[in-house]
Amino acid sequence: MISYSVEGGLATALLDRADKLNAMARPFWADLEKVLATAEADPEVRALIFRGAGRCFSVGGDIEGFGELVDAGDRRAYVREALNALRAIEEFPKPTIAAVHGHALGGGCELTIVCDIVVADETAKFGMPETQVGLVPGLGVARGLAQLNLHWMKYLIFTGETIGAADARLAGLVNVVTPEGGHVEEAERLGARIAARAPLALALGKSLLNGHVDEGYAHAIDAVAFLQGTNDQAEGIAAFEERRQPRFEGR
Repeated sequence: MISYSVEGGLATALLDRADKLNAMARPFWADLEKVLATAEADPEVRALIFRGAGRCFSVGGDIEGFGELVDAGDRRAYVREALNALRAIEEFPKPTIAAVHGHALGGGCELTIVCDIVVADETAKFGMPETQVGLVPGLGVARGLAQLNLHWMKYLIFTGETIGAADARLAGLVNVVTPEGGHVEEAERLGARIAARAPLALALGKSLLNGHVDEGYAHAIDAVAFLQGTNDQAEGIAAFEERRQPRFEGR
């Protein structure tokens, strides 16, 4: 689900499921960890860019696959796979850049949160709509406050609203906004500047800067796995598939 290439010291991980708006099915997370391992082992790679194929960056988790989680153990394993893969981006020793166009929702938005730099063009829209299907964004609650303030996190999670590139920059989700279609070129420009810097200094600097990150991942795994077993979550998935408003009952 990810196409990988290297040119001039820059690796590119292309989320490559354009026909499904780069929705992240369960195998995506294993693919992501393989890409990170490959890029880390290659001494020629100095920075890694994530971008999406087709019309958007990613609409997040593949909701159609949620119904395939058979029991509590499987649900917990799935959440752990996703969060561990996202955390691996943070622990990846080389700088990462997200180049975003179109929608970056749910897991797509969370992937940008764990990247070191985020470049978005004017078409980009960010959101965490998980409460619409009876869930919360696991990485968002574990990690989001390192990027956004509490009011912005509550706004995004409680309402499920999407925000455009300019508001996302104001909120702290985005570093640079470009004209439509300019996000990849700008990400590559920044990547080339980074690639010219001393790699050991970059790795140490990233490690020190990320050292304050709260150990909230285990709590997020518990919380999301619990919600995936609720009646409200089942109703949320059914409503999504039937294209209607969910009727949540708080159980």
